[in-house]
This record gives sequence, C-alpha cells and structure tokens, in this order.
Amino acid sequence: MSPEKDYRRKIKTREELRTILGARPRAKTVIMCHGTFDIVHPGHVRHLMYCRDKADLLVASLTSDEHIAKGNLRPYVPQDLRAMNLAALESVDYVIIDHNATPLENLRLLQPDFFAKGYEYVHGSVHPKTREEMDILESYGGEMIFTPGDVVYSSSAIVDMVPPRIAHDKLALLMKAEGVTFADLRAAMKSFAGRRVHVVGDTIVDTYSYCTVIGGGTKTPTLSVRHDHTVSYSGGAAVVAKHLRKAGANVDFSSVLGNDALRDFVLKDLKSEGIRCHEIVDSTRPTTQKNLFIAASHRLLKLDHVDNRNIADRIVTKLTEQVASIECDAIVFSDFHHGLFNVSSIPTLIGAIPKGPIKVADSQVASRWGNILDFKGFDLITPNEREARFALGDQDSVVRPMALNLFTKVDCKYLILKLGERGIITYRRGGGDQDPRQFFTIDSFVENLVDPVGAGDALLAYSTLALSTTRSEVVASILGSMAAAVACETDGNNPVSPEQVSRIIDVVEKRSDYT
Repeated sequence: MSPEKDYRRKIKTREELRTILGARPRAKTVIMCHGTFDIVHPGHVRHLMYCRDKADLLVASLTSDEHIAKGNLRPYVPQDLRAMNLAALESVDYVIIDHNATPLENLRLLQPDFFAKGYEYVHGSVHPKTREEMDILESYGGEMIFTPGDVVYSSSAIVDMVPPRIAHDKLALLMKAEGVTFADLRAAMKSFAGRRVHVVGDTIVDTYSYCTVIGGGTKTPTLSVRHDHTVSYSGGAAVVAKHLRKAGANVDFSSVLGNDALRDFVLKDLKSEGIRCHEIVDSTRPTTQKNLFIAASHRLLKLDHVDNRNIADRIVTKLTEQVASIECDAIVFSDFHHGLFNVSSIPTLIGAIPKGPIKVADSQVASRWGNILDFKGFDLITPNEREARFALGDQDSVVRPMALNLFTKVDCKYLILKLGERGIITYRRGGGDQDPRQFFTIDSFVENLVDPVGAGDALLAYSTLALSTTRSEVVASILGSMAAAVACETDGNNPVSPEQVSRIIDVVEKRSDYT
C-alpha cells in the first residue's frame, strides 16, 4: 500500500495535529468530534458526514482505553483498532487518541472552529461537562454544533447482542504496537528448554468416572447409573509441574501427600515425566482426590476425598527448607486451599524465597476459602474473575476498574486476569509517555470447547516460562492464552506440549496476515 493511500497516515498525535492545523485564524476551517467509537455504526457515520459538511477538515477524537469504564469489558475494540476504523472513513481527515479523561485539554490545544456533539447532549438542560466545553470554545471564538438526533444507535447494545469476531485483528494490533512478532513467540518457546522451575503447591488427583444412565427411582429423585470406566490424572499443582516439564523446563516439585495408593500414583506419574519430586508424606491425611462422575457428557456429581486442615509446623519447616535451598529461575506457588498455604505458612514460605527467581502465584478458589491478596509483591499472579472479586469483596464493579484495584492492592509487577470465554486482561507497571496504557486484553483462542477444567494451570505454566525467559508480559500473556486454549479443547487434565501451542500460532498467524 502506497503512503498516500494508507489511511493510517491520518492517525496523528495531538502535537503532530497541532502543527498540521496551525494556529487560528486558518485558511481552512476545522471541526472536531469526540467519542468512544467502540463499534462504528450507522449513527456514527451520519454524525461524521454531517460534521464534514460544516467545515473543510474533520478531526475525529476518540477516548483512549484507560478512560473507558462505561460497561463491562469496554471498550470491546482497543484504541488502535478504533482509530484505524475511523481513519478508513473518507469523510475523516485526521484521527487522534485522547489520553485524557475529557476532550477539554485538546480543545484548548487544537482550537477547532467547531466542536460537534450529538443532539442528545442539548436536548433539555445543558450538562455541566458540555458547559465546560462550551466555555473553552467561547474563550477563543469557537462554536458548538449539535448534530440531528433522528437516528440513534448504541455500540454497547450492538456488542452485547452480537459481539464481532475481531480477536485476530486485536492481537495483530497489540503485537505490532509492542514490537512482538510470531517469530518471537516461536523463539520464546524454544528458550523454555532447560529453564529451572520450582513448583510448590497442593496436589489433587482428578478422577473422571464415566457412566451410563440406566434409570431413576420412582419414589425418590435418585439417578441410577452404570459405571463404565475411570481415568485419573495428576492435577492441582502437580499438573502445573507437568505442563512446565512438557514445555521443556527442568522442574522440581514440592507438595504434601498422604500415605496411600494415590501418592504412589502421583509420584510414578511425575517421575516418569522427569520431574524431581520432593514429597512430604503426612500419614494423618489422604492425598486429595476429586472424583467427577460423567454421563453422556453431563457432569452429574463430584465426590471429594480431602482433609483441609492446615499442615503441621514440622511440614512447614521442611517446605521452607526446600523453598530456600532448591535453585531455580522461577518459583510457582500453586494454591488450591487444601491446607498447604494458610495464614501462618504463607509469610514463612514467601520469606524463604531466595533472591533471583521470578515469583509467580495462583490462588484458585472453588469451594474453599482463599485470597490472592495473600501473595503480595510477586512478579506475576493469575487469578480468574471470581477469585479477584472474592479477594476484593467486590461483586458489582465492571471488570477493568476491579482488576486495577486488585493490581494495586496486591502490588505485583504483572496481573493476568482470566476471564473464561472472554479471554484475559493483563495489567502491568510503567507505560511511559508515548504509551501510558497500563493494561491490554487478549481474546480467547478457544474454537472448540470440550473441557475448561485445567486451562488456568496451562496458562500459569506457559506464562511463567515466557516471562522468565523473555521478560515480556505480552509474550507471556499470548503464549499463556494459547496454552489455555489447547487445554480447553481436550478432555481431561493433560499437559500441553509446545507442538500443540505452535499449531495455534500457525493458525493465528495465517488469519492475521491480511495487511
């Protein structure tokens, strides 16, 4: 695409646009409109066309991502893609992304001859914020214009009704903005080989009992099933270790197990994968097992064999010694709230972490008490939305402000908030003057959902390795999301291989290659 035909040339910084427009009075009149433009719909087009007829040049200003909290997970379309959508319109001459909460500062700087708003802003009494804009315009001789209100659309209503499938567009823009290529993703996975990771956490044996429904009671609501077969997997922190090992890392695993056959099953499984196990046996408690009964793909019942008492002080001492002495590049605390991590053991275990390795924590709340805020100051935490809301006691806030609140309180470097079928949102520190965004989103890569259980463990493992090797939260978020997608598309708690993730990279790259 030649430079003169590349509509992206219209996207300017406010300083660039100030230079292009020049100071008043100008030879050409300028009109500016401002909005979110999450989904550019017919109402927006009519608004922009009306504005274009009122001046020589039309500047479309859009609110940046960090200042949009109108609805849950808004904006749906990230700011760079929203800017491109506007720039592609023939009626628009220039586009700017406003990094302020209101357009007031840019009105003062650019001084357009006209500022256009929709008819709804003048219907009835003038809103105080609109009055502020009018005052600025009047201070230099500008004028407010209100466009006709005969057709009204809502971007949020359109998104809620039929969300557009733009996952690959959003990813391509994120990667371009961050200087990440698909070759970088592949190189990152190759760098996992030999990385040393120490996993500390609760072991769970995930058992799937497959049955056939053969009837029900006539006098009681009792379901009768025939047992067909049973499959068991090493789960909980153990499968995190298996994901890491499958990805190529050298893994040490510390956990508390019972003196039973399930302990032998887990140790045999992990050792066969080349994982170094530092098990601590507690004969007073069983190895945790969660047995899920399934019939015709329906989950009927889950039967748990657990003892959720806090582990004894002597066991805490042994775990602390292991945390302090095992050399690693990354340490992962995988908490499933079955007694290993508790109010007294957590500070001790955290205090034993040596300097050097990156610190990662995941605190999964299912039916047990737990709080990701217990793991403050870590490099990365990966809760899901329910766990985040539980930690904050917040069931009402929209996701992004809630996530920012958690990110601030837990004082971590990076937060990957898992949002299920909606993907993830990642918060990070820094940003700088050129890109002040503190967060970015990645849509789910899942195309054929089979079993979502264990997806978070795959994300935890791959994002940990990526962050450890590349120090890039963007690469970590992408690869973690892709690993989670692989886990969702297979039944059972199986470790994800780099080859499986590579296949997703290939598909996404092919679909993103349209420029």
